[in-house]
Amino acid sequence: MIVKNITDSAINAVKSLYGAELPAEQFVIQPTREGIKGDFTLVVFPMTKVSHKAPAATAEEIGERVTNDVPEIESYSVINGFLNFTLKNSYWVDFLNENYENETFGGGEKNSGDKIVIEFSSPNTNKPLHLGHVRNNLIGMAVSNILSAAGNEVVKVNLVNDRGIHICKSMIAWLKWGNCETPESSSKKGDHLVGDYYVEFDKHFKEDVKLLENKGMTEDEAKEKAPLTNETRQMLVKWEAEDKDVRALWEMMNEWVYAGFDVTYKRLGVSFDKIYYESQTYLLGKKVVADALQKGLITKDPDNSVWIDLTNEGLDRKLLLRKDGTSVYITQDIGTALLRYNEFHPDKMIYVVGNEQIYHFDVLKLTLKRFGYDWADFIYHLSYGMVELTTGKMKSREGTVVDADELMDEMKSTAMDIIREQGKVEYGTREAEDLSEMVGLAALKYYILKVDPKKQMLFNPAESIDFNGNTGPFIQYTHARIRSLLARASAQTETNTLDNQFRLDGEDIVFNEVEQQLLRSLHDYPVMLEKAAKDYSPAQVANYAFELAKLYNRFYQDTPVLKETDERLRKMRLMLSLFVANNIKNSMKLLGINVPDKM
Repeated sequence: MIVKNITDSAINAVKSLYGAELPAEQFVIQPTREGIKGDFTLVVFPMTKVSHKAPAATAEEIGERVTNDVPEIESYSVINGFLNFTLKNSYWVDFLNENYENETFGGGEKNSGDKIVIEFSSPNTNKPLHLGHVRNNLIGMAVSNILSAAGNEVVKVNLVNDRGIHICKSMIAWLKWGNCETPESSSKKGDHLVGDYYVEFDKHFKEDVKLLENKGMTEDEAKEKAPLTNETRQMLVKWEAEDKDVRALWEMMNEWVYAGFDVTYKRLGVSFDKIYYESQTYLLGKKVVADALQKGLITKDPDNSVWIDLTNEGLDRKLLLRKDGTSVYITQDIGTALLRYNEFHPDKMIYVVGNEQIYHFDVLKLTLKRFGYDWADFIYHLSYGMVELTTGKMKSREGTVVDADELMDEMKSTAMDIIREQGKVEYGTREAEDLSEMVGLAALKYYILKVDPKKQMLFNPAESIDFNGNTGPFIQYTHARIRSLLARASAQTETNTLDNQFRLDGEDIVFNEVEQQLLRSLHDYPVMLEKAAKDYSPAQVANYAFELAKLYNRFYQDTPVLKETDERLRKMRLMLSLFVANNIKNSMKLLGINVPDKM
């Protein structure tokens, strides 16, 4: 690509002019700002430390060398120490000719990068997926798509938290108050049914705690002494001892949940290459902990609980096994990490988990390092902020979460109302159903993914589905607008049709300002993709798609296409439109969003 050629030439120019070899990272080349003549700009301030000259003089010397060295450059200019290069018109004509039909433009060579295992979703089997899980899944899936498109070999994995205290709570509640209810008898999705019993447990638990508080106990004492607390702990011990009845109940209720999860995942467009279950990995974790204890790497307290002391690393002591021998979350995370590394030998292991678990992953990495696993350095915690509501934080125990299935239904219903009002398709048809589903999910996904993962966000369904502004439906509509234009071109005369492998001839084509901006934006896609992959940032892809769509709408309003009388310009603008449509489709696909051909 031309950016690399300019960078290499600038590096050689600095070496030749000033006898210095500067690292490539100091040669920052970016698109020239709007309103300034040029296509690409080199920031020359880092070079002044070796040129010992003013920025403008340094830029002039480098600019002359690079312009003479790179044949695609037409001219250069210097503004306040910024070196602006203008490419020849023929470069942009060739770029358009070579790529306008390329539906995979900008992607990296398949499996040319790192092998990356990325974990996301990681639900508990005591409740259905909620809005927080939606953000997790959408980030995980989008980052996987971006990394894969950039040329990495990606393995998407899910660790289902299918055992532990929380799962036992739902099980106990069903035994006590379930009356043998099933998904079939209740006409509920299995994950919703089990989640209802998790809420039911909490309701009775609070009643027990209140009674004990009325007898003079503190709140903490009451929670510790509550009968349901003891029953839950006893059930977990039985589960780890493989009690036949407890295991049978556990398997039955988990199967209900898995069936429910599958429906939600399919609708969200989420898939995995491998699913792990905590119930199958925690034993390996316990074995690793036992081995470390035998080697004297960790300690056992008088009550038989097992701990690792990380105070020398700036943390504190961390529990690895309870006094009754049962494991905790980090125990199975140790086992799962080891299992994955042995299975895939990845260059990186990424965990998409909320930012409230930052400490947990600091402990996990240090613990694995203490145990002698140097590959722990490859672990990266992709933390993300929580999704907040106008009514405050979600609480699963109290049943105040925003259910993922209900949210998707709401988004589809809202989209259907807008489609009906605007008359985009005939209401009540299969086409209207499909379009409302596509638009509703695009609104949800884009609104979440356009926000930097590290930031907390406030979800506003009404704002997300607006057909104007920075939304998924706006970008979808732009794509449909382009496809409609291309369809109308095909329906007209032969001269408006883009034949397969059509190429602009060698005659000079003069691009107007907005056409030049579109070409630069399209040209920037591979650079954007590489950076988004490096930063694990779907937000960068979302922002790119929006800016491209916004720019094309400006082009559409100001520049004639089908009414253009110059056949060469008409063909060029149709080629440019097809290139933009493909690029929007590819960008949105990375985010897990489909775009319609008509709206």
